[in-house]
Amino acid sequence: MKYRKKPVVIDAVQITDEWFDKSHPDPLHPIGVMLYPKDRQAEVVTLEGKMRGNVGDWMITGVKGEKYFCKPDIFAQTYEPVEESRI
Repeated sequence: MKYRKKPVVIDAVQITDEWFDKSHPDPLHPIGVMLYPKDRQAEVVTLEGKMRGNVGDWMITGVKGEKYFCKPDIFAQTYEPVEESRI
């Protein structure tokens, strides 16, 4: 059998250099995310363990509040913007 992924609206934010260039606390610093300015990487604890994301990657918050990173090319193939009024 074949299956299609159900349409689900998620929250996502792209990792930018600003995450690492500003002092903290800062509104760009998401809660629960460890930042490694020297490496320009962010780290979250996922259901499968710790995961690191780089500048350009997307941090997704899933339907149960879980956070994980997604590479930009996969994000572009998988997600599209949704108008707030359609949610």
